[in-house]
Amino acid sequence: MRVIGGKLRGRPLRSPPGHTTRPTAARVREALFSILGDLDGCSVLDACAGTGALGIEALSRGARHVTFLDADRSALTAIAGNLEALGLKGASTLLPLKLERASAALRRSAPFDLVLCDPPWPHADPIAAELVRVLSQGLLAPGARVVIGHRAELPVRCESATLVLNERRRWGDSGLSFFDWLGE
Repeated sequence: MRVIGGKLRGRPLRSPPGHTTRPTAARVREALFSILGDLDGCSVLDACAGTGALGIEALSRGARHVTFLDADRSALTAIAGNLEALGLKGASTLLPLKLERASAALRRSAPFDLVLCDPPWPHADPIAAELVRVLSQGLLAPGARVVIGHRAELPVRCESATLVLNERRRWGDSGLSFFDWLGE
């Protein structure tokens, strides 16, 4: 697995051993960042970070800071190794927490302009619901975007009065839902 674009294009990324994580496919990452466009100066949250590929891709494409959130020890080790190897430790925060316990820690990096979350597909709906609950506690910047990955045929349902579905896209078995934050 490699960084797809930006200043770190082509640099290798380590994955955790075993099958506890499912890295976001390269073609999905490439399409996602093409859709997102300019990330210069953005503060990003990579929730359910796994390998850290989404957040590292954001840093490679100009994000100012990325907060990586994951509770899996092997994922955290892989992310830390990737950040070290790519010289990105100063532009990142690594939080070894479960989403439901992360509110206070996330406040230190908030507000986020962009949230990327590609959770384990069997748990995408409950994780998306918890993500929205946590983010609604004043963690998003006005106009923030939230992108949630899921199995293409099972899109997440987590819209609220302040988080509105903008579009859904699919690439094979992979799907992404793009939401706009309308809150303050």
